[in-house]
Amino acid sequence: MFTDPGEIALQAEVPSHLSGARFDQAAAELFAAYSRTRLQQWIREGALRVDGRVGKTREKLLGGEYLTLKARLEAEGEWQPQPVPFEIVYEDASVIVVNKAAGLVVHPGAGNPDGTLLNGLLHHCEQLATVPRAGIVHRLDKDTTGLMVVAKTLEAHHSLTSQLKDRTVKRHYRALVQGVMTGGGTIDVPIGRHPASRTRMAVLRPGREGGNRYREAISHYRLVERFVSHSHVEVALETGRTHQIRVHMAHLGYPLVGDVVYGGRLRLSAGGSTKLSTALREFPRQALHALRLSFIHPISGEAVEWESSLPEDMQQLLRVLQGESSPV
Repeated sequence: MFTDPGEIALQAEVPSHLSGARFDQAAAELFAAYSRTRLQQWIREGALRVDGRVGKTREKLLGGEYLTLKARLEAEGEWQPQPVPFEIVYEDASVIVVNKAAGLVVHPGAGNPDGTLLNGLLHHCEQLATVPRAGIVHRLDKDTTGLMVVAKTLEAHHSLTSQLKDRTVKRHYRALVQGVMTGGGTIDVPIGRHPASRTRMAVLRPGREGGNRYREAISHYRLVERFVSHSHVEVALETGRTHQIRVHMAHLGYPLVGDVVYGGRLRLSAGGSTKLSTALREFPRQALHALRLSFIHPISGEAVEWESSLPEDMQQLLRVLQGESSPV
């Protein structure tokens, strides 16, 4: 029998241990693949019913009722499919893992109304039109390269967003930074919107300039290799705030190579070669790459992981840095 992928038809009996639970609470346990917000919407629309009748989200259930869900997934936005090229490293019925190139904007916004990864995803897989933000659950900056996961279904979207909230999605990055690090550590300082520049983020202190606008931000970093005046580091995100690595490394005094927003003036070593100076001046973006990505697969429940090689521009800069004299 043919099943329309845009249709959902489910039924479940309310067990005795949920006696006294609210309609939406019981639904969240019985239809755990969908978010509470989505289930509440379906209750209000009459798509999710109790014993065949339209109920209220807060009404108490006795146990033994039958919940029936019959819903049609609708397009989540007005974005248009476009043949935007992007690299897929893995795809199945519930997720797509993308290796994003530098210069590719992830989501339409001011100054980038189309031509984004989201537009390309809709062109690649039309069912993504029914998933929030075409399945994009986390982003990379325009000039950051590397791995992202996209949810192809509502169930996968709910699973991945829950995992991000619970911090079970593991994201490891490689970065080239200005300055010579001596070791690794943890950066645990809150980040919020810059008080004077709405396009930038900043470290904000509770009770000071941050007010209540800051959010917890934690990054773990380790030294991979150090050079005369630069370092190669790996950073693991515990949280995923906008520009988190860029802001945190600049806060430590080791801004990313090529980061014109948070890096300030380019630092050139007095003893560095002309070749190194040229390579640093000509590096076109922040030197940041999402190297490794792991999460619990929404369907199999198994831990899955992917790794992406450093892009050629970062490899080339590394070769130049490695060709310089070792640090004292």
